[in-house]
This record gives sequence, structure tokens and C-alpha cells, in this order.
Amino acid sequence: MNIPNLAACAALMEQHGMLANIRAHSLMVARIAGLLAEELRTKSSHPPDLQLCVSGALLHDIAKTPCLKSGCNHAKAGAELCRSLGFPEIAEIVAGHVVLPDFSPERYAAGIFSAQEIVYYADKRVRHDQIVSLPERLDYILDKYSGGDARKQEGIRDNFRECELLERQLLSRLDFAPDGLAALA
Repeated sequence: MNIPNLAACAALMEQHGMLANIRAHSLMVARIAGLLAEELRTKSSHPPDLQLCVSGALLHDIAKTPCLKSGCNHAKAGAELCRSLGFPEIAEIVAGHVVLPDFSPERYAAGIFSAQEIVYYADKRVRHDQIVSLPERLDYILDKYSGGDARKQEGIRDNFRECELLERQLLSRLDFAPDGLAALA
């Protein structure tokens, strides 16, 4: 596995012009992802790699700044960028941080969570640079990204229903409730 360290992630954020607010968001997502991965180390028979979770979280929005200008899909563009840089594992996290490609309630029930799922969940808990509940984040996403389109709204709601199930399974393995995450981070 080729995982960029923290210094390399910071350099990539700078090199690719990540806006300060997106960087602050990514730093908070990384704090949460790292906390969850660290907690799972002792509570799961298959814990996700800590450095992969943190680096994936730091780079999950690596293409968001240019995509704000061009309208491109930032998850897809970011994944392509990470692949081109020689970080295929990070690319998979970036590609799936908006919508999980492999949602698996059976795996979650068995206590198995991938780095991609940890970053996906952490991202859903951070609005700008603040830890919020899933319902608060859902309201923000609906307002910001649905454009009032009923089909887009339903797709977003479906995605958050999956995230809620992931949250229940994930936090049932850990020693804190969803509202306790902010205090720990």
C-alpha cells in the first residue's frame, strides 16, 4: 500500500489549491476518521488501517476546489487524481466518500468496516468544520445540493438512510453515542 503521510497530504492540499474552508473541513473529517479507526483497533477483529483512514480523509475533497469552478464530479475527479499520483487505496476512499459503492449491512453487523466507510461516515458528520448530527448534515446537503429537485432529494435521503444504518452498526461497537463524537474529537 502506498499511503501519503501527513506532510505529503498537506503538500498535496497546497499544490492542488484546496480552499481554506475545504481544508478545515478535511482536517475535521480526518480527526473523526482517526478517532473511529483508533477505537476500532481494539473493538474489531478487522480494524481499518489508521493511516489510510486519516490520509483518505485529508484528501477526500482534493478535487473540490477546481470542481466548484468547473462543475465536475469532485469524488470522481479526486479519485482519478489520486490514482495518477500512485495512491490507488486513497483513490477508492475519495471515489466513495459521497455515496458508498459497496454498502454492506452484513459486514457491518459482523463488525467489519473499511477505511472508505469510516471516511464516508466521518464526512457525513462534518458541516464545514463543525461536527453535527446526521439529520443536521442531511438538511444542509438537501439545501445546498438538491436544487429543489425531488429525485435528487430522494437520492440524498436514501444515501443518508444507509449512513444511519452504518452509524448504528459502527457506534454499537464503540463506547460512545453519536452525540458523544463531538466531545471526543
